[in-house]
Amino acid sequence: MGYRHVNTLSFGDPFRDWLVEEVVGHCLRNKKCLVDVFKYDSSHTVCRYQFRGEHLSVMAKFFSEPTGRMRDYNPYKGMMTEYRNLKKAALTINVAKPLAINERFNCALVTEHIPGKSLSWYIKHEKGLYGRLTSVGHMLKRLHENTQSSYNKENEFRNFHEVLNHLELKHDTREHFNKFLGEWWYSSWLDRAHGCMIHRDATPSNYVFWKDKPYALDFESSWSQAHPVRDLGILSAELKNEFELHKGGGWRAEPYIGKFLREYSKDEKDFFRITGVLPFFMSIGLLRSAWLHQSSYRNYLIKEALECLKAIN
Repeated sequence: MGYRHVNTLSFGDPFRDWLVEEVVGHCLRNKKCLVDVFKYDSSHTVCRYQFRGEHLSVMAKFFSEPTGRMRDYNPYKGMMTEYRNLKKAALTINVAKPLAINERFNCALVTEHIPGKSLSWYIKHEKGLYGRLTSVGHMLKRLHENTQSSYNKENEFRNFHEVLNHLELKHDTREHFNKFLGEWWYSSWLDRAHGCMIHRDATPSNYVFWKDKPYALDFESSWSQAHPVRDLGILSAELKNEFELHKGGGWRAEPYIGKFLREYSKDEKDFFRITGVLPFFMSIGLLRSAWLHQSSYRNYLIKEALECLKAIN
């Protein structure tokens, strides 16, 4: 995720002074220090606030300042949802812990800043990637196993159709998707006794490694009552997409995806169950990526997503 320096705040700036007085003041030696602001590329205004001379930074996400396509939503509700989701996930896994919320400052959510390299960096450089995927697999397993709930199968399909609606596909293409979604619905592959909390936005940029530990970021879109393989499918689709775009072909991601799934699985039976349902969630992951592309690559992703749905046994 790219970022750039955009401002330096001094004593007297309302947001800076709120951070100092009510959020991190107990960690500062010089409460009148300057604060450098770095803006990140994101679907909302997201900034890092670095306190000069203090070896301390925090992140702030402003829910009233969307920068992506999704703008028709309640920013206060979004702020509170992510705050609660982070609190819940932090009981089980490493996350960027929430520090404060403030509706007055454009619905700001302040969290820890986690330094280190993202999973995206390890994919780009293919350096230690097997080990990093192992760590993420184990982390997601802990999240899913420790947040069991009831299961809402209908919600999985409702969301799939919402993604298809956003893409505004040609009639024939949409009908093909509808046909295979019907087959998945009436099969037993997606049936299960329990759901769980999922990250849901399982993209490589949302996993950061610091001191060899994985941390999960951005829980605004997290779900409960969900199918755990959704996280695995989204991340697998992201891996395939990255290798197709930058590494000579999506097929080159397959050994990494296999390693990731095996590390997540309890045993061979569990691995078989996961790989049986994975194409459904990889399909929605590829369609999510297609929404971001307007070139011929969009058509490739839609075609691959349909091929995944056809893989139903």
